[in-house]
Amino acid sequence: MRSRYSAYVLRNAAYLQETWDATKRPEKIDFSREKIDWLRLEITDIKKSGIKDSKGVVSFKAFFRQDGEEHVMNEISRFTKINGRWFYLDGVIKSMGKVGPQTNLGKNALCSCGSGKKFKRCCGAG
Repeated sequence: MRSRYSAYVLRNAAYLQETWDATKRPEKIDFSREKIDWLRLEITDIKKSGIKDSKGVVSFKAFFRQDGEEHVMNEISRFTKINGRWFYLDGVIKSMGKVGPQTNLGKNALCSCGSGKKFKRCCGAG
């Protein structure tokens, strides 16, 4: 999870593609329209994900700055382990809004994959 967050910070689309489960991976990741500065990651919960587990769930808050204002995205992500390596399956954005009083944008928020589409029309469509 932390390595994928770092890849978003660095806009490393190749690494994100490599660590995305092949059955769920988008064709491409385009950061050209992204105007987000990622600030920090806070892991809030981890379920399963041990050495013997083949699936895991990570809940997190990703803080970012957009248009001079700080925002937070709360997501629950699912991962699968294949041949000893973890791959991102999918995630559900629980809330997104400005830091402080939360504005819940949910599936109407822009997708975090960098497509420029709304989450519900992109990675949340499955």
